[in-house]
Amino acid sequence: MRIRAYRTSIILGIVSALLLSAFWYTQQLAFIIFLSLLLNLLLNPLVDKLNQRLPRGLAAGLVMLFFLLAGAGILTLISSNFLPTFTRFIREFPHIAEKLQDTWLTYGPAFFREELDTLWISLKDAGMEALKSSMTFMFSAFSKFIDMVIIFFVTFYLLKDGEDIKSYLAGLFPHQDNQRVMKLFNRILGALRIYICGQMAICCITAIVVFLYFSIRNLPYASVFAVVSGVAEFIPVLGPTVASAFGVLLTATTSPLTALQTAGFYLVLTQVNHNLVTPNIIGKSLNLHPIAIILGVVLGGELLGAAGMFLAVPIIVVCKLVIEDIYLARQQSKEKMKNSRWLSKPTEEDK
Repeated sequence: MRIRAYRTSIILGIVSALLLSAFWYTQQLAFIIFLSLLLNLLLNPLVDKLNQRLPRGLAAGLVMLFFLLAGAGILTLISSNFLPTFTRFIREFPHIAEKLQDTWLTYGPAFFREELDTLWISLKDAGMEALKSSMTFMFSAFSKFIDMVIIFFVTFYLLKDGEDIKSYLAGLFPHQDNQRVMKLFNRILGALRIYICGQMAICCITAIVVFLYFSIRNLPYASVFAVVSGVAEFIPVLGPTVASAFGVLLTATTSPLTALQTAGFYLVLTQVNHNLVTPNIIGKSLNLHPIAIILGVVLGGELLGAAGMFLAVPIIVVCKLVIEDIYLARQQSKEKMKNSRWLSKPTEEDK
């Protein structure tokens, strides 16, 4: 095999491996770049539309200003509605856990009540630690002002000079493969845009539906369950399952019938999302098998925790597209070499 014929594929493989390793060795820098790319994918269509009438830089600045104002409004809404409810939920969680424990001990078989009691104490302590950690994370996220400023400026320049940056990066590869690399960049960005925008839409729809269900049923902590269910949708397969179990367990403190009805609600919601909403919003353009998603989410959680579970599917998408590009390029190279050898053979007339 001639190495020179596959140098672009080799470079793509090495660069992809280095970028993936950045999430492990330089997590802060990697997440700044990833969040900036995420915002770029979300806001770029608006900049493209404004760029038809305004200079690119001015269009990017106006879109970023609108995004900041919208973000400030959302944060105000969260601070005035969600945070008080979430704080009350954390404060009352020990009482809720004891009530749920009493419910299980009342209705559960006698032979494993002692083991269940020990297990529940461990789960309660772990739940309290998780809730406190999530609360600390939320406040620390607001305190990282410098990182937010960096993300803002990186996103602005990606919106303003994104095409020039792609052209420059493609130009670093051998000249004959510039179009191939540019096409790969566009495929990756297009797939990520479809996934991210689709997942955000599904998260919003799920959060609204869960909030309406808990509000109509007069169940407590509607906003907490809505946010948990919405955020969990960003972790495919495992996220909705954990959120559903969380909702069913805690509504069991109201009554077993309410828990059963809530289980039916989450079952219907999950099936509708999986079979109707997700195919229509995201479609089958990503073409990822559920096993690949589940294993990727588990591996991401082992390596980077919750952030790794969130990043698992985008990383799998990028790896899949790079591998497909390398495989297709190799097949085309083999076909080209085969045809060239066939054309070089002397014909009967030449003889």
